[in-house]
Amino acid sequence: MLTITRKLEFDAGHRIPDHKSQCRNLHGHRYTLEITLTGEVISVEGNSDNGMIMDFSDIKALAKEHLVDVWDHAFLVYEKDAVVRDFLATLPGHKTVTIDRIPTVENLARIAFDILKAAYKDRFGTGLHLHKLVLHETPNCWAEITDA
Repeated sequence: MLTITRKLEFDAGHRIPDHKSQCRNLHGHRYTLEITLTGEVISVEGNSDNGMIMDFSDIKALAKEHLVDVWDHAFLVYEKDAVVRDFLATLPGHKTVTIDRIPTVENLARIAFDILKAAYKDRFGTGLHLHKLVLHETPNCWAEITDA
């Protein structure tokens, strides 16, 4: 299987409300996102993407549109974390993204995978699809999700 991977970075805040340690406090991370796609190599003479699974700049553009620009410099807040959600609502113009589960790196990876899976799905009729997503919360800690 031939795959290609594009890496992007973004900054976001979160908290894990019931965590036993420091992660229960408001804090942020420099997230690194790795998007791995698979599909047939495009073979159309004269096509800009000829010889590619997908152009890396197009991978980036779709990821930014559907996920990175939405989450970058936002606070990712669990919808049931009323204390933080209500606090953030008092900050005029604050960029808050409410999600339906606790914003652990595992849950964020699953949400990101679902969003991007739909964004990349078979765009060229070549079987293009999101094969794997890796979300680094820190350089030493990350979650990976692979299409089954």
